[in-house]
Formats: sequence, structure tokens, C-alpha cells
Amino acid sequence: MSETSLATQANGTTENGNCFDILKVSTLFEASLLEEDDVQLDAYLAAYEEIMKFFQLMGSVFSFVSSDVRSKIDILYALRAKDAEEQEHFNTFKTMLEYEKEAQLLNQKGYVSGSRTLLRLHRGLDFVYEFLNRTQAIPDDQKTVDVCKAAYDDTLGKHHSFLIRKGARLAMYAMPTRGDLLKKVCTDVEAAKENLPLMLKRMRINYDRTEELYTLYDLHSLP
Repeated sequence: MSETSLATQANGTTENGNCFDILKVSTLFEASLLEEDDVQLDAYLAAYEEIMKFFQLMGSVFSFVSSDVRSKIDILYALRAKDAEEQEHFNTFKTMLEYEKEAQLLNQKGYVSGSRTLLRLHRGLDFVYEFLNRTQAIPDDQKTVDVCKAAYDDTLGKHHSFLIRKGARLAMYAMPTRGDLLKKVCTDVEAAKENLPLMLKRMRINYDRTEELYTLYDLHSLP
């Protein structure tokens, strides 16, 4: 995939408008996987732009995560927009983690860390994966509230304060059935069902690879 294509998708300008394009997410996560167990930041952010569409289409139900995700994506865009000499440090996950750790930037006052920011997106991806993975296992007429609560409690809820957890769980009572959810966020429901397993497989590979990188550089505990 060309850099121009990735940049276009990263900025959210797609031919499918504002729908949640499961096939595009799948393609972008596959494109983000590099040799030597690395991940390309541009393709990852482009995939996350599509996930943002899912949050936005769901409305206030996912407001507990969407605003935070938006700010984190924009921080990483800003790091990618630095001058050429600095920009190279933020091409991939490995180059960013290595650079910020070796340059001792992680504890530098006033520095907005890409590694810390990416860790928040990484945790958010865990929630998205668990929610969609559990959602595909229930029938169309079943409410998604229980799988959403379970996915949240097992992932993002572990990192949120009591008040945020309480608000998030209350918002989840408005979750629709699986069938209504897919109709709300996708233009072609049958294609979405067909493409979801492969998207989840590639999303999980990306998540696991990122998890391993944070373990390698001992950065899971970044505040």
C-alpha cells in the first residue's frame, strides 16, 4: 500500500464515507505488520481512524473511550509531522520505543510521549477486539450489553477510575442487539459478517506484536 493511500486513509477520507469498513480495517492492520516483528505507525493510525468511525456511529454509548482515542491519535499524528530528522524516529513502533527510551524522554517534564500515547491506544484496541470477538458469537436478536460489559471489565476497565467505570457501564445499557448494531455501523451487513473473522485475526496479531514490544522494552507500566 502506497504512502499516499495510507495518508488518505489516515485522515479519514474514504470512498465509503462514514461507515465502519471492516475490510479496510483488516487490510490496514495487515499492512502495518513489518519484518522483524515491527509495526508501521501510519497504517496502524489509519486502521484506528476506521475504528473511530465505529465509536462515532455508536454515539454516546462509547463516549467513554472515543474522545480519549481521538486525542491520542492526534498526538501521534503530530509526532509523525515533525521535521525529517526527528520524523524517522516515529516511523514504526520499534523506532519510537527505542528512541524515547534511549534518549530518556519518557520522564522528561513537558514531553508528550509517543510510547505512552500508543500504550493507551493499545489498551483500547484490546477492548475493541474483545467486544467484537464476543459479539460475533451471539445471535442477531441478542442484546450486546452483556458482552460489552464483559469485554470492558476484562480490558479497559482495569485502567479506568471508579467514576469512569461506573459511567461506562451505565452507558452500555443502551447497547442494541447484534443485528441492529451491524446495521447501524455497516452498509453491507452480510459482507461485514463475512469479513469480521479475518479482521479480528489480523487485529489480534497486531495487538500481540505490540504487547511483545512493550514487554521487550519494559514499558507496560508507563504512567
